[in-house]
Amino acid sequence: MSETTDQFKRKPRRKPERGRRLTVSAEQKAAYEALLREKEQREAYTKHLPADAKPR
Repeated sequence: MSETTDQFKRKPRRKPERGRRLTVSAEQKAAYEALLREKEQREAYTKHLPADAKPR
């Protein structure tokens, strides 16, 4: 019974993966920024709408 098992030992921490760099054209970057702006506007608009009434 004095034997130690690896059952309750912690696993060694994994090294975090390095981020990948991505090169994007100026047109794609502008399109992505426009998409984000549209999303923010939609969220701002829906934030002020009343929540759907839940049936009882």
